[in-house]
Amino acid sequence: MTRTMPVAAPPPDSPAPPSVDHPAGAGMIKPGYDPRLTNDDLAPLKKQTWTSYNIFAFWMSDVHSVGGYVTAGSLFALGLTSWQVLVALVVGIAIVNVFANLVAKPSQLTGAPYPVICRSAFGVRGANIPAVIRGLIAVAWYGIQTYLASHAFVVLGLKLWPGLADWADVEIHGFLGLSALGWAGFLAMWVLQALVFWRGMESIRKFIDFCGPAVYVVMLLLAGYLISRAGWSNVSLNLSDVSYTGLSAVPVVLGAIALVVSYFSGPMLNFGDFSRYGKSFDAVKRGNFLGLPVNFLFFSVLTVVTASATLPVYGQLITDPVETVAQMDSIFAVALGLLTFIVATIGINIVANFVSPAFDFSNVSPQRISWRTGGMIAAVGSVLITPWNLYNNPEVIHYTLETLGAFIGPLFGVLIADYYLIRRQKIVVDDLYTMSESGTYWFRHGFNPIAVLATAVGALTAVIPVLLQAEPFGIAVWGMAGAAQFSWFIGMGVGLVVFTALSMRTAANAPVRTGVQG
Repeated sequence: MTRTMPVAAPPPDSPAPPSVDHPAGAGMIKPGYDPRLTNDDLAPLKKQTWTSYNIFAFWMSDVHSVGGYVTAGSLFALGLTSWQVLVALVVGIAIVNVFANLVAKPSQLTGAPYPVICRSAFGVRGANIPAVIRGLIAVAWYGIQTYLASHAFVVLGLKLWPGLADWADVEIHGFLGLSALGWAGFLAMWVLQALVFWRGMESIRKFIDFCGPAVYVVMLLLAGYLISRAGWSNVSLNLSDVSYTGLSAVPVVLGAIALVVSYFSGPMLNFGDFSRYGKSFDAVKRGNFLGLPVNFLFFSVLTVVTASATLPVYGQLITDPVETVAQMDSIFAVALGLLTFIVATIGINIVANFVSPAFDFSNVSPQRISWRTGGMIAAVGSVLITPWNLYNNPEVIHYTLETLGAFIGPLFGVLIADYYLIRRQKIVVDDLYTMSESGTYWFRHGFNPIAVLATAVGALTAVIPVLLQAEPFGIAVWGMAGAAQFSWFIGMGVGLVVFTALSMRTAANAPVRTGVQG
């Protein structure tokens, strides 16, 4: 890997001395790196040690959660036949696999996280725009996932001590829309996640290495228990009474594909923050293949078999694994199952919604905000938004997912267009850390107006169908509901096309020197 020196650099004594503690990994800070753009956490890594298994475990942590369980089960409840769902799963997860590899490459080759790589497209100052957008979205999801997982604490508490029922009633003992027992569960999850995060990336790696396999063990035991009670003849891969055939199934299949991609849109965009630790790009690709197509398909089938067996066993279809485990008679089995799902959700929340905003907020002011401080900003913000109020209504959930997709999509499109179509996989690594006006990524006062415009146009275009599809905005335009579910694809496509077209018309955004090439 070749790293060239910047065209014009500040004095060698300008960066702050590196700290002894490296929670995000030891960075290689060169003389000349501007302290306004550099700290130990954002600098290119000195060592990249993650293997294919570590990447595989990362995706297992993303998939093996309460949200992953419900999402996988929902595909089989759309009214499609088993083979149609299989097609949607294969196509959707294949798209995710390809996109994850595209995002992974620049960060793995340079050893730099997403907000630093974005300086290539947005400018060394302009990169704060996608970083803040991504950080705020992650804060919202961090709070929502913490709230969803905290429900397992509430269920476990009521199972062990039924007398706590009044404390789980928000009308009797509630504050800001959450019951006292709900607050206890939420804060317990909040503290546990903060403790794991605070110990740094090496501890996070070990934690997610454990989480994914642990959930598989519990899921297999749960599926075996339910199947033994229900019998194979009563287990089906179709969880819906509705059936689509012929051409009528096409839009439903496409919607299912979009659902799969949208579910992984956040981790896909954030993946550079983890691929930077990969030993090699080949190791990252192998981990992606095992963690996405192989793992997701197996987990989805296991999920639907488990959910299907709840109907003959409990007399109702239960698609929430927390509720499924809570139905069991054994207190030990309930406690083991719920604690496992709690651990699994801690894993996905840390890798998907804690690590990335830590980098994002650190990027805004590297010398004032460390990686740990950035993470704690995200954690505090997740409480202030009271996520239980954002996620207690199906309509709110529906619009939230599509709106977030509309803003995530353009960021993805601009990143891919810049690295692969405009710069032809070449990055001058050292210029990512210089404020010199002659640096490759200075553009106009540190901002690339083309990237900013492409992001704005892509997000606006994608969010219009979301706003015009129906209530609560009082306007319903025909066809918008169908388009809204593809908000991520619309935003990504428009952002990519606008950025590429405008960049090709100006020499200001063209690479001027040879850097790292993949």
